[in-house]
Amino acid sequence: MSRLLLNCDIGESFGNWTLGLDAEVMPFIDCANVACGFHAGDPSIMRKTVSLALQHGVQIGAHPAYQDLAGFGRRSMTYTAQEIQDLLHYQIGALDGICRAQGTRVSYVKPHGAMYNDMMANPAQLRAVIQAVAAYDDSLPLMLMATRDNRAAQALGDEYGLTLWFEAFADRAYDNAGHLLSRQLPGAVHHDPDTIIRQALTIARGDPLTASDGSALVLQANTLCVHGDNASSVAAVQRIREALKPQ
Repeated sequence: MSRLLLNCDIGESFGNWTLGLDAEVMPFIDCANVACGFHAGDPSIMRKTVSLALQHGVQIGAHPAYQDLAGFGRRSMTYTAQEIQDLLHYQIGALDGICRAQGTRVSYVKPHGAMYNDMMANPAQLRAVIQAVAAYDDSLPLMLMATRDNRAAQALGDEYGLTLWFEAFADRAYDNAGHLLSRQLPGAVHHDPDTIIRQALTIARGDPLTASDGSALVLQANTLCVHGDNASSVAAVQRIREALKPQ
């Protein structure tokens, strides 16, 4: 079974609005994808989330998004390649500044929501994201979706000298290309903890999942995501952590 880094989208509260079970999940993850204020989070939430991650020895990643607080960053928006790079630099820099004030740095980047899905569907946008991360700091890995075939994305990463961390999801259903099913479709999000744990272990073993059309889907991944706003996923995360320990 491969050693998968366990990551979670986190720090997604805003002002008096609380989302996610950050304190509960943080002890069991390797990487915290911290919202940078555009889809969720604010300066105080970012500071508190960085502090919590440091307490538990968790790597801190920037989780930038489209500027869409009302839509939680889950609505596609039209930006030029330069605007995408500006969005990323603004958000990575903001979180990195908060990290530096606490004696640490951002360790990687994982785009959020619609930005993440759009870059996986649009090679020009993926190039813009890779360029942005490389220009900010080419030592920062970029987390992106593991699909049926990672070769085109890997070639772009190699072109810019950027490390790519391919990510799979324990609590989401996939289509036959290895893309996530739309949240608007039935069965797109798994809520049963046993189902989530079973999918995590299947991915870690390199065994095939069953795609939405019934075909076998093998994902070559470096990291596994559990969503912090899915209470069933958080309930499963400790069991996943135990199950993924080297035997």
